[in-house]
Amino acid sequence: MLEQVIQPLILGIVQGLGEFLPVSSTAHLILAPYFFHWEDPGLAFDVALHLGTLIALLAFFWRDWLCIFELAFKNKVQSSRFKVQSYGNNILWLIVAATIPGILAGYFLENSAERSFRSPILVALMLAVFGLFLYLTDKYSRGQKNLGQVSWRSAIFIGIAQAIAIIPGVSRSGITITGGLLAGLDRVSAARFSFLLSTPIIFGAVIFKITDLFESGMDKNILIGILAAAISGYLAIKYLLKFIERVKYGIFFWYRLALAIVIIFSAIYFK
Repeated sequence: MLEQVIQPLILGIVQGLGEFLPVSSTAHLILAPYFFHWEDPGLAFDVALHLGTLIALLAFFWRDWLCIFELAFKNKVQSSRFKVQSYGNNILWLIVAATIPGILAGYFLENSAERSFRSPILVALMLAVFGLFLYLTDKYSRGQKNLGQVSWRSAIFIGIAQAIAIIPGVSRSGITITGGLLAGLDRVSAARFSFLLSTPIIFGAVIFKITDLFESGMDKNILIGILAAAISGYLAIKYLLKFIERVKYGIFFWYRLALAIVIIFSAIYFK
């Protein structure tokens, strides 16, 4: 009985933290049942977790999105109604353009991602390699651009980076933040653009599979998962943005490397 509460709670927290911290939520959601010998909770529960992270995004960035839409359709230089980041007039269309590579990757590679890409060794390698990529990019990047200076080239480049995150272990937030840093954005702007860019992708994933959630019914496990993912996701966004103002991303690389070593060791010695 207790496990029926603990499992959705832990998986919800893993989804919420992993979606926004650069550690790969997909990798952790594959590994948690692997280590704890849990059964697959099913597609409906996966949709519920994404719904929870979508709630976290909208709860944190609702003012930003109102500002973004106002700028897009009222052609103002800066929204006077919503006191948020300074965005360019075309920020909505930049996000739309950056979303397209991720949509194409999901459409053509989703089946492969669900089968071929879930090897523990592959997950471990992706965790280590792309964690190192983020660490080195952050260490040597001198980006000074803010969100009002995102170019079309930068947006599409970050969007292509997001598409690569269909491989478990890469981390959607990790690789899009890396892409933002390589495009010349400062640390906080790269993270905020990453989070904004995740909104349409997660929204689309929820809408596309929402019927699975309705057909299964909103039971206790589903509700626990949604709530855990929403709360942990909101806190991850809030405190990561504060954290990276003072500290670099190195801690996430060392965590990913340690986890990769544990995964490889487990895969070799505990088959």
